[in-house]
Amino acid sequence: MNTAGHPEATARRGLELTPFRGLRYDPDRVGSLAAVTSPPYDVVVRPDGLHHLQDADPYNIVRLILPQAATPGARNEQAATTLRRWLSEGVLAVDPEPCLYVYEQHDGEGMLQRGVIGALRVSEPSEGLVLPHEDVMPHVVADRAALMRATSANLEPLLLTYRGDGTTADTTAVIERTIESPPLLATTTEDGFSHRLWSITDPADLAHVRSDLSRRQALIADGHHRWATYLRLRAEHASPGPWDHGLVLLVDTARYPLRVRAIHRLLHGLPVPEALAALDGLFRIQRLDVPLGKALEALADGARAGNAYLLAGDGAFHLIDRPDPALLARTVPADRPAAWRTLDATVLHAALLAHIWHIPEDDPTRIAYIHDTAATVRKAERDGGTAVLMHPVREDVVRDLARQGVTMPRKSTSFGPKPASGLVLRALDL
Repeated sequence: MNTAGHPEATARRGLELTPFRGLRYDPDRVGSLAAVTSPPYDVVVRPDGLHHLQDADPYNIVRLILPQAATPGARNEQAATTLRRWLSEGVLAVDPEPCLYVYEQHDGEGMLQRGVIGALRVSEPSEGLVLPHEDVMPHVVADRAALMRATSANLEPLLLTYRGDGTTADTTAVIERTIESPPLLATTTEDGFSHRLWSITDPADLAHVRSDLSRRQALIADGHHRWATYLRLRAEHASPGPWDHGLVLLVDTARYPLRVRAIHRLLHGLPVPEALAALDGLFRIQRLDVPLGKALEALADGARAGNAYLLAGDGAFHLIDRPDPALLARTVPADRPAAWRTLDATVLHAALLAHIWHIPEDDPTRIAYIHDTAATVRKAERDGGTAVLMHPVREDVVRDLARQGVTMPRKSTSFGPKPASGLVLRALDL
């Protein structure tokens, strides 16, 4: 019986990672490879981080992933023009043959991550191959889709994880053989991480990777909006074609565990005293006149007993914990697993943002999502808003909910280290 197109047949097909001709900076045409890289677009703290990166090198990748102009259309056209110019000038060059890329990051303090970069076949969540764990914001997906359409390129890889089995023929074994040869590039960025990149072109190694990944299921660790963008753009273009695939980094966390950190919230236009006053009688509130490190230790202690957050922006830290059970009962949806109902992000979005502070989670004029803890506090103090500092979620909780098909509130987690943007790009029209 022909089972092509049947959902079960699709699920059995597994992950399909395809070699591609990477687009990379010519090191002789830029100041340094480190100076042209950037964190992923949503980690750059604007405007401070954006200006710093723009000043680092005239060819910094941030000019493509976060172009600056008066209107969205002008921004995207500027990125497309910049990309074409860099290609014509030889600043960016296409690798001579299709390959997969081994990517390594380490910080010299015990954090080592290795994975493989390739063009992954895009699949719907219903296929059970690439599992999202967070919701997305439609305006961000629209923004990323417009940029990808204009540039006809995947400018930075998503971070996906899977669990390997440690056999000598699996993808991680191929990776660890590959790194015995000299890398295509090596650089150290200002955050102290060293980055190395190799190519996999041997047909036997490519076959091992293809066979191994055909049995795997991946979790989106970072890049939900870009994955949703891949899905949107695939639907807009004829298939088969280059839009059927998207640029990803796949990491075997059985061999290279990732770090999980929180993503914090910055509430615009809500001063800390006003935020605290609204919580009176609904949470326990403790003022902490201590440095940030000590305040985060107190947050970790509070999180062990239940939902806890730090509010900042007025020169002090305020630990809020022990929410009123009646508040949770009337605000947190009851139709989800207990592990979802008790998440800090769930309680924050359902009880605090929606019910108490009345802040729409999708309105960028009211709320920002920031990865850097100290930067969130600084911005709140400068702007007179409220920083809500979160405690990270464990990876096993994230993966378990994803396998149940339950998405967490948006921007619930920050897996890392994230791949640096600018080391390898994928052009869809070359």
